Amino acid sequence: MRQILTILSIVCFLFACKDPLPNEIAKNVTYADGITQISDDSLAFVLYAPGKQSVYIIGDFNNWTVTDNYKMKKSGDRFWLAIGNLDNSKEYICQYLVDNQIRIADPYANKISDPWNDSSISTEIYPNLIPYPQGKTSEIAMVVSTAKENYSWKVQNFTITNADNLAIYEILIRDFTEKRSIKGVEEKLPYLKSLGINAIELMPFNEFEGNDSWGYNPSFYFATDKAYGQSVDYKQFIDACHENGIAVIMDMVLNHSYGQCPLVRLYMNGERVAANNPYFNVQSPNTSYSWGYDFNHESTYTQNFVDSICAFWLKEYKIDGFRFDFTKGFTNTKGDGQAYDASRIAILKRMASQIWKRKSDAIVIFEHLADNSEERELADAGIKLWGNMNYNVNEATMGWGEEKENGKNKGDISWASYKNRGWTKSNLVAYMESHDEERLMYKNKQWGKSVDNYNVKDVDTGLKRVEAAAVIFLSIPGAKMIWQFGELGYDYKLGSSMEDGRLDKKPIRWDYADQPSRKALYNVFARMLELRNSESIFSTSNFSILLSSNFKYVILRQDNKTAIAIANFDVVQKTEPVNFEKIGTWNEIFTNTNFTNTTETENITLDAGEYKLFFND
Repeated sequence: MRQILTILSIVCFLFACKDPLPNEIAKNVTYADGITQISDDSLAFVLYAPGKQSVYIIGDFNNWTVTDNYKMKKSGDRFWLAIGNLDNSKEYICQYLVDNQIRIADPYANKISDPWNDSSISTEIYPNLIPYPQGKTSEIAMVVSTAKENYSWKVQNFTITNADNLAIYEILIRDFTEKRSIKGVEEKLPYLKSLGINAIELMPFNEFEGNDSWGYNPSFYFATDKAYGQSVDYKQFIDACHENGIAVIMDMVLNHSYGQCPLVRLYMNGERVAANNPYFNVQSPNTSYSWGYDFNHESTYTQNFVDSICAFWLKEYKIDGFRFDFTKGFTNTKGDGQAYDASRIAILKRMASQIWKRKSDAIVIFEHLADNSEERELADAGIKLWGNMNYNVNEATMGWGEEKENGKNKGDISWASYKNRGWTKSNLVAYMESHDEERLMYKNKQWGKSVDNYNVKDVDTGLKRVEAAAVIFLSIPGAKMIWQFGELGYDYKLGSSMEDGRLDKKPIRWDYADQPSRKALYNVFARMLELRNSESIFSTSNFSILLSSNFKYVILRQDNKTAIAIANFDVVQKTEPVNFEKIGTWNEIFTNTNFTNTTETENITLDAGEYKLFFND
């Protein structure tokens, strides 16, 4: 049962029972918004609903009838009631009936009953799911119980190591295994551990609308989505990740919600949010990007709700941190969200500080993608920010890296370095692919460049060029993110729009791991991640990059050690000078051969798509 998250004023709770005892009065107790277990047979319900006049609880325990015994008591802006004589071996479905018109589940409910979608969830994913009470009510309801879910955690206090150099693996549960469940993801942990990642970022798994979704249409923020499994399955997955030294980052959508969210439904004016909604803007201030109903992050109501959400997942599920979707929308400043916005910075810093009060080492990542001066300020505050390098990396892998666009080479990936952005802290999470971006190998196969007998459209050739990209990209200090199956050269089209199949289920190709050229790509990713985990030089702040042309290199320095990653993204052989900075013998990691330079600057010849990683002690 959900623990206390926010403190209310002390109130008295009148017990409503299956056999009503109207004179039985609960003692003065402080309870939180939502549903709190009082004893083995009783629950307290508290609904925060400013401006509402009456609320009844209807449900299995009163045969879905509206009676005075189940009318919630009003205290200021809150409605409250305690219900007793419940059987702790049973689950009950119930709702709030607000102002005799609106039927909603509690916004803090940790399990919901969905009249449209629950029946299509398989028993393999969610056994013994309590059926929706068809014919007795309508809309989404909440599932409550006095039984305690006491999950016994194997890892009580997981510690995140080297947070500035995370290797994050982004997963859409639906498209990762044929089971399409969180248990299915857990079964693949040996594969992920062998790959060398140390953090998993799960795309949204709190309740979203429907069963088939990316999760960016959230409805309930305290409930795990049943389409992927039971709440205990999620806890077992997180526990297993911690046992394997892997942090779990939760993708959280707080820019907007949709029409099934009770905080939306409580205050509506037809199809639009009503002006008196304390949580949402009537209209999004963003003139270019808007989805669903826009949270008003200047509202203290919203801020308190946000803090409760984050605190809940940190405590109840031992989540290690959050990736927040579209944070440049957390503002009421009108515009497209690109420009520097001091009010937005204040909102986001406040949210992050509240998270760190509850878990000092929590990972906080923003998908911000706004003005660099604003991102630099957020990075200085300890917040990590997504760095989308998909377009530039793909131009390089396709062979078009030195074509010009806005006066720059298309394949310039210098922005993958936090130092090149003028940041003082290594809080950039750069990525070559994400759920939102087209796959490198899809574009290689479609639009790869060819010269004579060298053709990037050839699968083996294209995969080899992604190997080169991985070596360069993973050599740049700072956190990195890998989209699922990127290490195997996943090459199915993402789709440019919903009409183009963007959100559709994608083929699950674990057989790619058995194909030699794709396995070779996996091995390069694994080797680079192994080095990042074992060699502290990959976390150094003393590094230089030359990443604008087709011939790219990264130089890392730490004490007397130097590492140099070099790759040729042209489609012809190239010879270029590389400043090794010192004379000596170097070991090339992938061929395990030695190279001795006689001058600090040496001409290095690489074939098209070839790469090298040199170490010198």
